[in-house]
Amino acid sequence: MIIAGMQKLTLLDYPHKIAATLFTLGCNFRCPFCHNAPLVTAASDTPLISEMEVLAFLESRIGILDGVCITGGEPLMQKDIASFIQKIKSLGFLVKLDTNGSFYSSLKALIDDRLVDYVAMDIKNSPEKYEVTAASSGMLSEIEKSVALLLEGHVEYEFRTTVVKEFHTQRDFESIGRWIKGADLYVLQNFEDSENVIQKGLSSVTKETLVSYANVLSEHVSRVEIRGV
Repeated sequence: MIIAGMQKLTLLDYPHKIAATLFTLGCNFRCPFCHNAPLVTAASDTPLISEMEVLAFLESRIGILDGVCITGGEPLMQKDIASFIQKIKSLGFLVKLDTNGSFYSSLKALIDDRLVDYVAMDIKNSPEKYEVTAASSGMLSEIEKSVALLLEGHVEYEFRTTVVKEFHTQRDFESIGRWIKGADLYVLQNFEDSENVIQKGLSSVTKETLVSYANVLSEHVSRVEIRGV
């Protein structure tokens, strides 16, 4: 595993759990609004953390932390992620995976082997605007299969979208709602600008706009949450 960061305590990344968060290096998308640009571009000067160091820390937190959130970058780019998660699970921790959903086979294997307890999958935009939003082509069929897999309900999950004024409209969320119809949970989080964003000059939407998008989605999804407002 190529691990480029570790947050030793979070009350936000894993819903209703006390967790640590691990950040893997590298991503196959280049979403302009990504706030983890150094992780996405896999810069050669990014300091890394060894598996041994991570596991030693987790062992010292048995009975204190409930789980571990593995995020990125895109964690499913890591070829040895299954064996690494097995080591985490052997210590008794729950595992939450954050993913863009473009590695369907890897996601399915982790779910089938019961190596993940919670999956948060990003929905970048409506299918019609997916490639331009993710700045990556040829991925939609894999993403559609991952959406369908999660909708089957084999693991607890959420879909989520970072809402950016320049990329998202009400029509997009009408399309997304039809796409993920019947989903348990959809999360909207407003874009926050930072020095690590890939593309400068992007902006958030108003709280009223977020609420209007949530209302559109609630016609199709069991529960819609707005976070970070």
